[in-house]
Amino acid sequence: MRRCPATLIAGSSRKSWESDPVTTPLVVAGAGGFGRETLDVVEAINLAATSPVWELLGVVDDALTELNRERLAARGAPFLGTIEEFLRDHHEGASYVVGIGSPAVRRRVAARIDAAGLTPATLVHPSATCGAVSVLGPGTVVCAGVTISTNVRIGHHVHLNPNATVGHDTQLHDYVSVNPLAGISGDCIIEDAVLVGAGAIVLNGLRVGRGATLGGAACAVRDVLPGTTVVGVPARPLEARPARD
Repeated sequence: MRRCPATLIAGSSRKSWESDPVTTPLVVAGAGGFGRETLDVVEAINLAATSPVWELLGVVDDALTELNRERLAARGAPFLGTIEEFLRDHHEGASYVVGIGSPAVRRRVAARIDAAGLTPATLVHPSATCGAVSVLGPGTVVCAGVTISTNVRIGHHVHLNPNATVGHDTQLHDYVSVNPLAGISGDCIIEDAVLVGAGAIVLNGLRVGRGATLGGAACAVRDVLPGTTVVGVPARPLEARPARD
């Protein structure tokens, strides 16, 4: 296995370890848990490089809580206001990532920022590893301890949370979230906007349909239909509960 920065960045002929000759300005959208974990990834990349790869401009958030404001301040991360406030006068040549866990919200936010002309970054923690001939799409964030096997294709704005595993020859389409300790086996297809819960498992050769959700610690032993929420071992569709009076 090799360090994940040997992975090709989609849409580019360069490897992800070949940073631009100058530090690139970067903004993170989202001050919640994953947004601040993304800051950890940025800091780790800069510490591992011979010179900083990213200049963190700060964090934008449309609904910043007081607690998250305090958490950003405690780590010295500037809060730049709402997304709209930042985009009115964004830094020329800035890149961005969306650190928001919800695939649907992440899609909407990315579309707004793309329309303003910013470029999505691809962030890979130096402790992540991967096999050969794997490709990461723009906007993807790979956290500490992630393992990506060989011949993996990862789409746009995918989140791989700490210690997640993606098996050989698997495809993760756009806006997928794989939560901590989850495992995707080999030869799987995970369609757009799928959420794989913490510790969940997808067995070899399965397809998980667009917008589906695997509950925490679920084990998918057969294909999951689009838009379905499955839970348990083996994973079964979550039954609708009657509304309370």
